[in-house]
Amino acid sequence: MTAEKTFDESLSKKELGSFSGFSSPAKIQAFLDSIPYSAENVYRSPLSVLRDRKAHCFDGAVFAAAALRRLGHPPLIVDMLAERDDDHLLALYRREGFWGAVAKSNFVGLRFREAIYRNLRELVMSYFEDYYNLKREKTLRSYTRPLNLKAFDRLNWVVSDETLDAIADRLDEIRKIPVLTDRMSAQLSPVDPRSYRAGMLGVNMAGVYQPPRKRA
Repeated sequence: MTAEKTFDESLSKKELGSFSGFSSPAKIQAFLDSIPYSAENVYRSPLSVLRDRKAHCFDGAVFAAAALRRLGHPPLIVDMLAERDDDHLLALYRREGFWGAVAKSNFVGLRFREAIYRNLRELVMSYFEDYYNLKREKTLRSYTRPLNLKAFDRLNWVVSDETLDAIADRLDEIRKIPVLTDRMSAQLSPVDPRSYRAGMLGVNMAGVYQPPRKRA
């Protein structure tokens, strides 16, 4: 049985109708934007996200990958890694050879991207200025190669919350690609106050990374 069929058979008629309505990357993003950001330290499978109506960035990316797969895209995710901040996951899609992304985020600027980027690095770097912590530090430092969730079909990742641990472990293992040199990192300016305030609109503070205080 395919992952899509397993998912469909787990849904009620109403749930299947809702999921079938995600007919474009933008509509998938609109659903993720409509549900609360979860500050819980748990993973939710796509089935649990649909039923619980909440997600954090990991859950949201995996959910989006499942929804994008139904539109004919491979279920690809990429992990962006940060310094003194949380990682952030994207679900990837391509249109006419160009990359775009769907994502669930606590921050305004770390969500949807149109499919206009020529390569994965271009797409990732479009998040750079909006990727910052509470101290207004720009924190993005690297990203992983794309991970195809088809490899986890036998574990029923679309309906099993427990499977997401295996996905997280695999992301830790695959190669990371740096986006800055150490010299570049040392010369970064802080995010300006207006951009900071705009990016924090509607944030759930319970789910925000708290940078450690520097010792006096």
